[in-house]
Amino acid sequence: MTYPTTTTPPPAPSVREARDRGAGLTAPSRRSRALTYTVLVMALAATLMPFAWMLLGSFKTQGELLRDPSGWLPKSPTLDNYTAWLGDLHIGHYFLNSAIVAVFTVLGNLVFCSMIGYALAKLDFPGKRLLFTLVMITLMVPGVVTFVPLFVMVAKLGMVDTYPALILPFVASPLGVFLMRQFMLDIPDELLEAARIDGAGQIRTFTRIVLPLCGPPLATLTILTFLGSWNNFLWPLVAAQSQDKFTLPVALALYSQGENSTHYGLLLAGSVLVIAPMVALFIALQRFFVQGVASTGIK
Repeated sequence: MTYPTTTTPPPAPSVREARDRGAGLTAPSRRSRALTYTVLVMALAATLMPFAWMLLGSFKTQGELLRDPSGWLPKSPTLDNYTAWLGDLHIGHYFLNSAIVAVFTVLGNLVFCSMIGYALAKLDFPGKRLLFTLVMITLMVPGVVTFVPLFVMVAKLGMVDTYPALILPFVASPLGVFLMRQFMLDIPDELLEAARIDGAGQIRTFTRIVLPLCGPPLATLTILTFLGSWNNFLWPLVAAQSQDKFTLPVALALYSQGENSTHYGLLLAGSVLVIAPMVALFIALQRFFVQGVASTGIK
């Protein structure tokens, strides 16, 4: 008489093994992915370390920074550096100047770059390809090269030490024109033709049809333009010749200098205050930024 043999069922796979099997990952693939994640985490840590040191150093005194510049945690945390900026140095005035310049520069780029990009992408006119070639050539020219002729032009117009001198030279950028043109090329021509058949003119087609579809590139352009304007140092240093028109980077560079040396605590605290709005803006628009970069083919 024979009895049926019973076999012990294999142990149930763990959650990670089930997920890896579902993704079709073998053991070498899992090791490769783990190595990739390790390298990425190390790269992220190396990128964030200077910012972490800057933030912690802003709570140190000048003496502690000079005694132990490589230290991380402040031994006697203090808010004196921030108090100096918010009190005696009146950072609010320079913050307002930077905000005015950055906001109007961003608005100008959103309007003019989108209009030029629409014309280069969807309109036919003589010299269209030549104009786009000139835009690309301008994109490859370093901005410092144009400082002297730009300052001469601003001086002849009598705009030195004014807000227009800080804003008007940057209300349209070659990068913004290229960004908007590349995205608008993918908008179907049939959609625009349908709008024209319904009686919409160029302005109405642009404002009612094209612009509502350009959310990602407009967000990308907003971040890039705000970042460039907020961090701009050389041009405000040249064009703003009085304290009333100083922007944050200029004030940070000038007022962190003492009689004999740099006040590093003030410099670090001011740097934290300068980058805080940019970080907040990027966090708010990061989803659109990634979509805009991916959709326009910028590498």
